Amino acid sequence: MQLNVAGKRCHVGTGGQPFDPARSPQPPLLLVHGAANDRDCWRTVAGGLSAAGCAVLAADLPGHGLSAGPALRSIEELADWLPALLDAVGVEQAVLVGHSMGSLVTLECAARHPQRVSRLALLGTSAPMPVADALLNRSATDPDSVMRMMTEYSHTLQFLLTGSGGHGVWGPGATLAIMRRSPPGVLAVDLANCNDYRHGLDAAARVACPTLLLVGRRDRMTPRRNLPPLQSALRQVVRAEIADCGHAMMNERPQAIVGHLLKFLAGTAASKAAP
Repeated sequence: MQLNVAGKRCHVGTGGQPFDPARSPQPPLLLVHGAANDRDCWRTVAGGLSAAGCAVLAADLPGHGLSAGPALRSIEELADWLPALLDAVGVEQAVLVGHSMGSLVTLECAARHPQRVSRLALLGTSAPMPVADALLNRSATDPDSVMRMMTEYSHTLQFLLTGSGGHGVWGPGATLAIMRRSPPGVLAVDLANCNDYRHGLDAAARVACPTLLLVGRRDRMTPRRNLPPLQSALRQVVRAEIADCGHAMMNERPQAIVGHLLKFLAGTAASKAAP
């Protein structure tokens, strides 16, 4: 689906169903991808959520996928862009689901625009999310080597060896293929955005809505040992873990993500309805 957001083309996926918030018992879900990714990283998750009756938007961020550029150069700019996207589809309030860089964007959006966010889900997150100087430099001069390294570190060894069940299919190749088709320079911009965003804990302290922290137990990019400060800063937080799963959880364990999100939505809806 093509939208006009702040005067520029934005492409969104809808999980294989027409976007119709009226058919959903939950507020619409807006899925926000990570560095040098696009909507296709959410393909299976979006489809599962849509099949469960949710209204889903999986957006290409500016300068990513089929959305017009340029790529925005700060987490704060991206956070302010999300309400403009919601305006474009006539949605007042959404559940924000962000992965990796997208988790920082959704966290900052929930802090800046609380009236637009009913619930928040942070997947593969860490605040702060520093990036090594060597990677920042190489992302500009040799981006493909950084993409290959990120692909390796984003998956468990088991998935690297037998991803997608074997049969000659290299599962992590889906992650690498999406990154490789990102426009030139986008990886460097995105990694700099992650590295430069230093007030995530302050933002978390301002988030009033229920929040899910969803962790891959074997995540080497944003390991769970980094989570306690963020978890402590959030007011209403539920933490869940997916066993035998790395950072690229939408590729490794998409159905587990769908299950955790649906459980979180049902649980928080029940708590809001309680007297």
